[in-house]
Amino acid sequence: MFMLWERIDYQLQIKKWSIYRLTKEARLSENLLYELKSGRTKDLQFKSVCKIADALDISLDELREE
Repeated sequence: MFMLWERIDYQLQIKKWSIYRLTKEARLSENLLYELKSGRTKDLQFKSVCKIADALDISLDELREE
């Protein structure tokens, strides 16, 4: 089972993007993604997940747990 961050990180690796680039493309705070990466937060608001999916040009299903 993959966690949300692992799915985001996988997409970042494919695109060769940094977290900073994703925050700029998705218009989210860096702190939000670093907290997700560190495990301090496990879930994001739906709106934030939508912004990430849009920035990465992927569907929401690709970020969902199976």
